[in-house]
Amino acid sequence: MQPSASDRPTACLALADGTVFYGTGFGATGQTVAELCFNTAMTGYQEIMTDPSYAGQIVTFTFPHVGNVGVNPEDDETGDPVAEGMIVKWMPTDPSNWRAVQDLDAWLSSRGRIALGGVDTRRLTRAIRQSGAPHVALAHDPEGNFDVAALVAAARAFTGLEGLDLAKEVTCAQSYRWNEMRWAWPEGYTPQTDPKYKVVAIDYGAKRNILRCLASAGCDVTVLPATASYEDVMAHQPDGVFLSNGPGDPAATGAYAVPMIQSVLDKTDLPVFGICLGHQMLALALGAQTIKMNHGHHGANHPVKDHDTGKVEITSMNHGFAVDAQTLPDGVIQTHTSLFDGSNCGIRVDGRPVWSVQHHPEASPGPQDSYYLFERFAKAMAHRAA
Repeated sequence: MQPSASDRPTACLALADGTVFYGTGFGATGQTVAELCFNTAMTGYQEIMTDPSYAGQIVTFTFPHVGNVGVNPEDDETGDPVAEGMIVKWMPTDPSNWRAVQDLDAWLSSRGRIALGGVDTRRLTRAIRQSGAPHVALAHDPEGNFDVAALVAAARAFTGLEGLDLAKEVTCAQSYRWNEMRWAWPEGYTPQTDPKYKVVAIDYGAKRNILRCLASAGCDVTVLPATASYEDVMAHQPDGVFLSNGPGDPAATGAYAVPMIQSVLDKTDLPVFGICLGHQMLALALGAQTIKMNHGHHGANHPVKDHDTGKVEITSMNHGFAVDAQTLPDGVIQTHTSLFDGSNCGIRVDGRPVWSVQHHPEASPGPQDSYYLFERFAKAMAHRAA
């Protein structure tokens, strides 16, 4: 007997190996293809969905309570969701939070993002860990009509993130100034009124909270597009250069980003600080290489050891590529490593105020284990000006 329309699943996730997951759809209807990853964070689903580093990816949330605090405009890391879709175990409930202005379902629907609920996310996560981040097709149809063969074919046709430059797709169209500082009770976000250092931030997919942290550290921030040249950067007479997070294959973005960074390193003594993709861009500019990871690091509970201090920081991460520590040239020192798998999480140039980290010090999971990096950047600029 055929199931009734009300009993049919309304969303379908098809993996390139032919595995299919059914569940209940919410958010937008339609179909999308992407790489599938999982995120272990217990909070921050809105920030994750709007993090430009997730371009080209669908996120499986291992924590089941997704949607319970709703959404609000203040928590967006960029103007619209960038992740292609989301997979959750339990369907979102009505939000219960004093800051909520909209529920997750309506927010995703209005932003054109597909979601699938009612899935065994533990099984899906194990599959990702064992076989690597798969290529998938996600479909949501309220009538429950799916061409599974076509979905599997679409997943297999997806070319993946290797060799893909996504920074150009998420970067700003033109330069702009940023002066908003970190959220603080009870005022919320307040403007920076006494900046001390002029910083040029290269936007490979910058999260707003990174820019807020720079402003809170005393920086007058000018954001430039990912394709900015050395001349574009120096026209602003900066005291320091910041390299932001972002999506895609660092080697592809490096085709135009690396020459600019190398010029800054060769022709100036400016402090340089990079995060995530910015970390990988700096490493490439210094002569190292990057590699694609099996399933990447995505979550807010990643322990990272700082080799300079011996301390362990609990960090937020989101990356599917990593710097190959074995390719670091002489004079470039590994400063941080993941205690999960030993992968590189930080470098610095010996004797120069140039460093970067793979994790996200602005995300405050520890709760603020890594914020000192922004203060270090400010101190380096102050020392140079002295």
